[in-house]
Amino acid sequence: MQGMARRLVAFFKHAWAKEPVLVVSFTIEGHSAVLPTINPLTKYTTMINQATPYNYSVPLRDHGYMPNMPWSPA
Repeated sequence: MQGMARRLVAFFKHAWAKEPVLVVSFTIEGHSAVLPTINPLTKYTTMINQATPYNYSVPLRDHGYMPNMPWSPA
């Protein structure tokens, strides 16, 4: 396991020396994938989204000829 860690550290040092822009961009991308899952607001956002109905009922318009619909004051 220590040999693998040494190789990984060597790889990152070499990558940082040759292409620091790529290392930074991959680091930002990695954080953007991981951080939302550990954000405490994610739980509450999920709860709100599950409680909010996806489809809302739309009032029916009466165009004068709707014999099968009951009359309503709306």
